[in-house]
Amino acid sequence: MALKATVYKVQLQIADMDRHYYADHSLTLAQHPSENNERMMVRLLAFTLNASNTLQFTKGLSSESDEAELWDLALDGTVNLWVEFGQADEKWLKKACSRAKQVHLYCYGGRVVPIWWQANQSALSRYQQLSIWDISEQSVQQMATLVQRSMNLQCNISEGQIWLSDDSQSVLIEPVLLKAAGR
Repeated sequence: MALKATVYKVQLQIADMDRHYYADHSLTLAQHPSENNERMMVRLLAFTLNASNTLQFTKGLSSESDEAELWDLALDGTVNLWVEFGQADEKWLKKACSRAKQVHLYCYGGRVVPIWWQANQSALSRYQQLSIWDISEQSVQQMATLVQRSMNLQCNISEGQIWLSDDSQSVLIEPVLLKAAGR
């Protein structure tokens, strides 16, 4: 018998002063049985950093499809933004870059990220629409402490600092930009 995804409900208030984006989102996150709380919260963080009315989670880990786990599609099916997580394979990022106007990769995993980056930096530098961020292991672990089946979260973003809070605690997240699009 196959294990089923665990469903989380999230009420998310975003105040992004960097992008001048202010909105409330009601989200349903499906956590694949192989996904831990840390990875799920990195997905939620990525949603927060790229939020728009057309940004959506896909079946992602739960399917064998050729789609991102999080993407922004235009009405004509054009992929405006493709979001990936972890230390993605260069071939997969090449495919994403060939299909999307922008590709964002959010790395996490502590000490393995610099090793992965050193091994892949040269190959990934040729993809002009690719941006890569490193989320510290400490931030990822702290975000995981916010996980509940029903979450009420506020996110404030200003000058690259992200404060993610619930009613009892706040987590400071400061992603490090490893590669900006166009470079």
